Amino acid sequence: MKLPYQFKEAVRNTVMAVLDATEKVTGRREPMTPPRRLNNVGSASRFRSDFNAIGKELLGYLINDGGLKPDDRVLDVGCGVGRMAIAMNSYLTSGTYDGFDIVKQSIDYCQKAITPVRPSFRFKHADIYSSEYNAQGTIRPADFRFPYRDGAFTFVFLTSVFTHMQRPELETYLAEISRVLAPGGRVFATYFLLNPVSLAAIAADRNSEKFPFLTDKGRVQHQFNVDAAVAFEEDYIADLYPTRGMRVTQIKYGSWTGEKTNAGYQDALVAVKD
Repeated sequence: MKLPYQFKEAVRNTVMAVLDATEKVTGRREPMTPPRRLNNVGSASRFRSDFNAIGKELLGYLINDGGLKPDDRVLDVGCGVGRMAIAMNSYLTSGTYDGFDIVKQSIDYCQKAITPVRPSFRFKHADIYSSEYNAQGTIRPADFRFPYRDGAFTFVFLTSVFTHMQRPELETYLAEISRVLAPGGRVFATYFLLNPVSLAAIAADRNSEKFPFLTDKGRVQHQFNVDAAVAFEEDYIADLYPTRGMRVTQIKYGSWTGEKTNAGYQDALVAVKD
């Protein structure tokens, strides 16, 4: 018998509460690391001690593939509860970090736990609507303007953000990224890209993401919760960057298609502002 979603969530929350209480008593949680109940980045991360490990792994991709430097002025779009801010704390020796997210309790935690320790790491809440993460949001994603000045950053990154957006907001976000990037600045973003290899894997049922429903320039995983997981046509994405004043320099394909790779789970695209 299949258990109701609400029951499974109640069990998860109970388990996380017990684990959080145990770590608090034993002092096992690393400095700045949030309690499990606040971590909404993948169910596996909520149960295993992989929050910091994944942050360090992603930091490696940003450095080795994205060209992140210790003195960069960094913007983390969709910063969540601070996983990448914590990972970057010892790396950005002379750089700065700004992050924004649509989940208010995540930003509240970062402002309380991270900024007092590292004042050059700043966090803002953006009350943007998302059917997956912020169903009560008051701002339409396609209307959102990043709360930063033109050319403020030398490095912008997004991990698992464009995989929860539709075409209009994706195009708005890329325009805003270009606006806040200084000339020569770099952007690192992850996607589910639809190309001959990934489409063949979907057709042969070799991968974990199926994307059965067509949408504008892509596909979605769930018909009635379209932001849950979104894939875009690779040609559309690659052609879109130049229209926003950015040049694609690298695409690395992730393991979501079932292919062996030295990249992460999602596909990663790196571009430079001309």
